[in-house]
Amino acid sequence: MPAVSTMDTTPHTRENVNRLVDEYRARCLWFLREDYYPRSLEDVLRVLGYIETYGDLEGFQRAAALRQWLSRTSSAGSAAS
Repeated sequence: MPAVSTMDTTPHTRENVNRLVDEYRARCLWFLREDYYPRSLEDVLRVLGYIETYGDLEGFQRAAALRQWLSRTSSAGSAAS
């Protein structure tokens, strides 16, 4: 399965992911560059996993909700297969 080069989501979803990254950067994403934002779906899912694992309850819930939304929209085209 080839990696997705850019995140194929709405600008609103990208903004929500970037906002969550900003809010949790110091707490549990400190090892990422200060200007890092995930671009591929694979990278987004990895970063959401970091927040779910190392963040607080609110971060876990927000990351899980975003993960669920991305999972629903990314598998919509393959539902018939």
